[in-house]
Amino acid sequence: MNQPANDDGLFEHCPWLFAAQASEEQRAAQEQRQKRLLVGPGAVRLGADCFVAETAAVHPDVLHLGDRSYIAAHAYVTGDIRTGADCTINPFAVVRGTVSLGEGVRVGAHTSLLGFNHGTAPDLPVHRQPVTSRGITVGDDVWIGSHVVVLDGVTIGDHCVVGAGAVVTKDLPAWTVAAGNPARRIRDRREAGGGGWGPALQSGGAREDTAPILGKPYDEHSADPRPAFADLAEQLAAFAATARAETPGLLDRCRQPGTGHYVDRPGVQPTVRAHCDAVEIADLLLRDVPPHLAAAEHVRRLRALQDPATGLVPEIGAAPPLPGPAGVPDEDGAAAYHVLCVGYALDLLGSSFAHPVHAVRTTTADRLVRHLAALPWRESAWHAGAWVDSWATAAHWNLRLGAEAAAPGALEALFGWLHTHADPWTGMWGSPTAEAGRLQMVNGYYRLTRGSFAQFGLPVPYAERVVDTVLDHARDPRHFAPGRENACNVLDVIHPLWFCARQTTHRSEETRAWAAAQLTAALRRWHPGRGFAFGPTPDGSGPGREPGLQGTEMWLAIIWLLADVLGLADVLGYRPRGIHRPEPAPAAGKPS
Repeated sequence: MNQPANDDGLFEHCPWLFAAQASEEQRAAQEQRQKRLLVGPGAVRLGADCFVAETAAVHPDVLHLGDRSYIAAHAYVTGDIRTGADCTINPFAVVRGTVSLGEGVRVGAHTSLLGFNHGTAPDLPVHRQPVTSRGITVGDDVWIGSHVVVLDGVTIGDHCVVGAGAVVTKDLPAWTVAAGNPARRIRDRREAGGGGWGPALQSGGAREDTAPILGKPYDEHSADPRPAFADLAEQLAAFAATARAETPGLLDRCRQPGTGHYVDRPGVQPTVRAHCDAVEIADLLLRDVPPHLAAAEHVRRLRALQDPATGLVPEIGAAPPLPGPAGVPDEDGAAAYHVLCVGYALDLLGSSFAHPVHAVRTTTADRLVRHLAALPWRESAWHAGAWVDSWATAAHWNLRLGAEAAAPGALEALFGWLHTHADPWTGMWGSPTAEAGRLQMVNGYYRLTRGSFAQFGLPVPYAERVVDTVLDHARDPRHFAPGRENACNVLDVIHPLWFCARQTTHRSEETRAWAAAQLTAALRRWHPGRGFAFGPTPDGSGPGREPGLQGTEMWLAIIWLLADVLGLADVLGYRPRGIHRPEPAPAAGKPS
């Protein structure tokens, strides 16, 4: 039965009607509802044209709603909840813990997304058990039906459909249609006849339209239903199977006999990064730890490297590094990168640093701002961006440990400085140089945004200008002529293009064309049994053309990003969870 348009309960339960039918009085009441949320105890950010029902119990630590998203009547929302645009949490849904939704996600009525868990050890009553949270991640264009339960630690890939009443206990690859308890794959959504789901897949929520998604692997304007990148999909599947089968031997090749240390490639000295790269590769391709040591021993060795006084990690056999004036060392040496690679390797192993990064924890806002201004943005933007990446990542680990990120106001000062100093013409920090063109600026942009905006789940300023700058740079033959590409330069193009595609479809066809060409070339670079080489560099620095762990770890992430832009990432059967993770890293302070 249709309710009259002046019935407030109509919008509580059918909020998609609010924008077109609400009276001025009802709009004023919704504005007051949102103002109360914004001044409440949680960190709340609401996009344009959002709706939050008055009867919804919304008590978050963090709530970021994308544009045109809504929370309907009697929903229960707590914890760290972040959504893209056009997301809907329908009546009586429960969304708690750490939950990240992509764009165009529909959460059906009476569904529960539970991004946390209690311990069950026998020595304590359940109500005293510690609370853990690995978080739930849902991709773009996902329909989760009514009365579904999604458990902590689950990732639901792009374009999935989850049938009513399902209990999702394990990850669902992109394009999966799943149902049942526990949920299992019924088929691929792209299979012929996929337009009607039948009663078992109905969600009970209204207006189940979906937003257009960048990188859809079908040509929707053609009568031919075959994938536009069918050949690439077959090559990706074959590559992934080969790489997975050869990974144990590749890791054996790079383990130093007698010491248990890892080397990037035979004949060089062991490094901390090599050990971390081995952990990342094993997690990606084996979903396990490197087989030479038990997980606890990997954790023990990596945690023991940290200097307890500063929280920094020196190279194997080196003296503890000296912090810079704002915490992280100024030179882009091993200690600065170890903040990233050791922290994420421990995270993949289910552990963390033993100590906060004290050198960053004591950084004051004024000292940080002075240091940011003094970084070499004009002549060496890559080094400046790398410094920001290390500092922001150290602040992130401090938060994860329950410590202060830095002195009060410093983290806010970082993002304030970055926003006010981004060039509105390029979207970047720094300037081109006559010698290298946009190389320093674009490569610095990747490092900077990886550790700051991407890691903390924040939109970047001037996204369309960034796409223009990066695509112009990607045509520079000094860095991208055949045979000149290396892992650093390709990663530093595809990650900004991929990240900005979360905010804009600007020049998306050019982005896909570049990604397809690079992906075709990248798949040919695999060396049987030895992995990927980093690639040539003009000054001869870095791992170069010899296959090793660093090149393999980076190219595996690059291939995933290239494939995801084309809508083909699910074919690979892996998804980065470490340094190159596509989702924001989980935050600290999870609710029970």
